[in-house]
Amino acid sequence: MGILTTLIIGLFVGIIARFLKPGPSGIGLIMTIILGLAGSVAATYGGQALGIYHAGQPAGFIGAVVGAVVLLFIVESVRKG
Repeated sequence: MGILTTLIIGLFVGIIARFLKPGPSGIGLIMTIILGLAGSVAATYGGQALGIYHAGQPAGFIGAVVGAVVLLFIVESVRKG
C-alpha cells in the first residue's frame, strides 16, 4: 500500500477513532485527525514489519483504528497530567 493511500485511510481512521473513544477529548478535530494519521501509519507499517498482516488485508484497517485510539488515549492522558 502506498503512503498516499495510508494517509487517506488515516484521515478516516482518525475520525472513526474519535467516535470510538468515549468521553470528552479536549483536543480539536484537526488534532484528532492528525493523531489518527500517526496511529494509522504506525500501526499499518508496524504490523506489516512484524508480519502480523500484509498490505491490503482488513486486519490492517482494524490495526490502524486500534493504533489511533491508543494514541488518542496517550495524548489525552499526557495533556491532562
